[in-house]
Formats: sequence, C-alpha cells, structure tokens
Amino acid sequence: MLAAFAAPLGVVALLSVQESSELFAPLSFTPSAAQYAEILGDRFYLRTFLNTLLLGAVVTAVSVVLAYPMALWLTRLPPAWKPLGFACVLVPLLTNVVVRSLGIILLLGRGGILTRITEGLGLGRVDLLFGWFAVGLALTQVFLPFMVLALYDVLEAQEKRLTEAASGLGAGPVVTFWRVTFPLSLAGLRAGMTVVFLLASTAYVSATLVGGRKVLVSGMVVLREGLEILNYPLAAAMAMLMLGASVAVTLGLAFVIGRSMPWLSGRGQGEAWVPPRALVLILEALGPWLSRLLLALALFLLLFPLLLVAVASVNNSPQASVAQFLGFTWRWYVAVWENPRYLSDAWVSVQLALCCVAISLAIALPASFALGRGTFRGREWLGAALMLPLALPGIAIGLGMLRLLQWFTALPPFLGLLAVHVVLVAPFMLALLRASVQQLDRALEEAAGGLGASPARVFARVILPQLGPGIGVACVIGFLLSFGEVTVTAFLTTARMQTLPVRIYAEATFSLENTVNAISTGIILLTMLLLWAVNRLMPLDRVWRR
Repeated sequence: MLAAFAAPLGVVALLSVQESSELFAPLSFTPSAAQYAEILGDRFYLRTFLNTLLLGAVVTAVSVVLAYPMALWLTRLPPAWKPLGFACVLVPLLTNVVVRSLGIILLLGRGGILTRITEGLGLGRVDLLFGWFAVGLALTQVFLPFMVLALYDVLEAQEKRLTEAASGLGAGPVVTFWRVTFPLSLAGLRAGMTVVFLLASTAYVSATLVGGRKVLVSGMVVLREGLEILNYPLAAAMAMLMLGASVAVTLGLAFVIGRSMPWLSGRGQGEAWVPPRALVLILEALGPWLSRLLLALALFLLLFPLLLVAVASVNNSPQASVAQFLGFTWRWYVAVWENPRYLSDAWVSVQLALCCVAISLAIALPASFALGRGTFRGREWLGAALMLPLALPGIAIGLGMLRLLQWFTALPPFLGLLAVHVVLVAPFMLALLRASVQQLDRALEEAAGGLGASPARVFARVILPQLGPGIGVACVIGFLLSFGEVTVTAFLTTARMQTLPVRIYAEATFSLENTVNAISTGIILLTMLLLWAVNRLMPLDRVWRR
C-alpha cells in the first residue's frame, strides 16, 4: 500500500515543484513555484480551476436536495422491500461511470425524452447536451448514491421515538424534519457532502463525454497536459491544487457543520428560528408533495438512464447517441461478440479484477483483525491511513504511477494498473471485513481452543465459516469496483493492453457507435447479477451498513 499509494503521490508532489516543464529536463530537488505561478497567472487555467470548484459545489447542493427524500424513503421501507430499495441505489453506484454517462447522453440527446417534453410544451427544441447543465446532471447522477447512503446511515440510527414525540406535541412533517431529523443528521450530511465534492471536483470522464469537450474541468486539463502534451510538471501542479482545494473544503465543511451542532461540545442547542405560522401552514401543506416529487426525480435520475442504455443496445441506429427508436435488432451484440478487441479487453478487465480482489483480500483480512481486535497504540490512526486513498483525487495517483512506470520501464504496465486498483479497492474491502470481524462470536473460538484445537484449526473450522458471507460480499463488491474503474485506469493503459471500460470510454469519446450501448448493457446485467448473488449471501441493506 505504501509503494502503490505514497510513492505516486510523492512523485506528483515532486513534479509540481520543478522549475522547467521540458520533457527531458533533469529532476531538481530545489523546490520552485514556477508551475503554480503559471496556473494562477493564466486566466484560462485559473478560470477552469474555479469553474470546476463551482461545479463541484452545485453538484453537492443538488445531491443534498435529492438525497434526503430518498434516504428517508429507504429508512421507512418494510424489511422485505429494503433490499430492492438498496438495489435502486447500489446498481447505479457500482455500474461503470461511462455507462451512466451514456444514459445521460440518451436522455438529453436529439429525440430524447426531455427534448420531446420541451417540444410538447411549445418551447421548441432545447439543446441541453454538451453544456454545463448536462455535465452537472451527469455528475449528480453519478455521485448521488454516495450522498443517499451517507444520510441513510445516520437517519436509520436515529431514535424513532423522537419523531413520534414531536408529532405527539403537534409538529407536522416539515417542522419535525427541520427541528428533529435534520439537526440529528448533520454528521451524515457532512460526510456525504465531503465525499460528493471530492469526487465531483476531480471527475473528468462524465465531463468529457457529456460536455462534448466544450466544457473544461481541471481533471481534463490534468489528462491533456499529462498524456497529450507530456507537460508533467504543469499537470502535477494542477493535481496538487485540486488536492489542496479538496482538503480546504473538507476542513471548511467540518468547521461549519461542527458549529451547527453545538450540543456535541456542551454549548447547548440555542434558539432555533421559528417561521411565521402562516408560512408553517403553507410548508406543511406543500412539504409532503414536494418530498414525493424529489423522491421521484431521484429515482428517475438514477435508473432511467440505465434503462435508456438497455433500449438503445437493441436500437437499429448506427449512432449510440440517437434516442429515437428506429427498430429492434441484435446486431450490436453480434458485433461485440465477433470483435476480438472487445473480448481481449474484457479478459484483461477480468484478470485485473480477480488479481486485485485476491491481493486486496490478503491485505484487508489480516488488517481487519488487527483493527478490530488489536489493542496497540495508534490503531485508529492506522485505520485512517488505510482509508486515506478514498479521500484523495484518483487522478493524482494515476499521474504519479504513470510517471513511475515511465522511469522504471522494466515494470510491466499490468503491475502498475494492479497496484493502483488495489489502492482503490482494498479500503472498501477492509471496511466490509472489519465489520464482519467485529461481529464474530469470540466464545466459539475460546471453546474450540479449550477443546484442543490449534489456532490454524480454529481459524479454518470456526472463524472462516462465520466470515464466509462477509468475505464473499467483500470480494464481489471489490470485483465490481475494479472491473468498472476508468478514472485512474485511463492514465495507465497502453495500445496493447486496455481494460473494457477504458475501451468504451475511448470509443464513446470519438465514434459513439452503438456497440458501446451493447457492452454497457452487458455491464449493467453483470452488476445486477452479482448484486443478486450478494443479496443471497446477505441482504443489501446490511451490506452497506457494514
């Protein structure tokens, strides 16, 4: 983990303080601010950087508005229906970002449902694709599940009698939400806003596809400067600025929301603003309907684009972005099956995902025992360090690993890809396995040891059977995360070795043939099938709560 995470990040930090941008210039260990001065002094780079931060803030705000009704809906579902409700969140979350972006293209494209609605209302044909609105909508669709699940954790843990007491004292649904539910959910809101902003402000795949290269974000500048122009110092400086902005926003959110929870520091709750009674009556009348509308919009945004991709995969149209249905055909699936490039890239993705899961399991399983049962000093710091890769821009890790592979040419590209995937997947598997380890029954192990079983036999006959479902769930989730990763992988693939998600990303960027929808539908079905298998091992709502 140290070699695969800290080393690339250190390389990016070193490159960002180089004096010269020349490709073959020798490395200097005397720090220089030349690259940062060029970015901050150039209106193009500065405007792109600020626009990216603003885009991340808007996506975060919209995600908050849509996530609260959906998270509350999940908490109120009957137990028998909760796995299905979580499937509505987890299927989009674990589906490749390229696939979801293609769904947004079909939703906003010519002949799409939104275009037909505007024409039906007499507004004419409104071109919503290839602009900031389209990019913001795509990023909201991609990162909304993170906000929903972060809020669900705290809302599910709230004491239900508090809302019952508020209702018994005459408070309506809106007042109960504002005075009880919302204040007690601020911790989850902080976590969700931090994650969504970090991801939205460093994303570039959706912006490239849905923005049509007319919308520029910082991640696209890093990709262009690093892969096309080969200006690694400037790309590294932009990546470090993105990292610094992410850290600053994280600290700012922690401070602001921390000040909004004075009861945690013993300062008391203080006086809350009470709106006029007439306004309260209006909000109480409109609130439930507004909540249902936002819930419907959230479900529509998460699921409908995936349905459009599936329909487009059997559409007799040569162009993937055409939403109008021209006839049923299987020829795109036949074209995929007969194309050796797709099959070879799929095999690379499978090999990479399987190796990544095996190594991540070898790291995460002993780490989960150390963090779950260890009593050594610094245990929590170690746990935070192992989760750190999730909080930093992936493009910085990808850029650093790319430069390392260029310096150490004896290392095959597959190993660089594998190292980065392990860094991204191992923290998720660790979180799942740590919860499983904490739920083990220690009495069974002590009884087996008292009956003469060796530690190895106790592990094989007592611990592993109990951990079996948790290990299976962690491996499936890790496989899906690795198989669908494209943001970092795009930096490290070569002409001779590509993963399937990077292949469809490249084709969607330049040609947009309808075969990409056929491949995308296969990925959606694979995700649904594996999540069905996970649900057989453990209900999906319990999986996320781990």
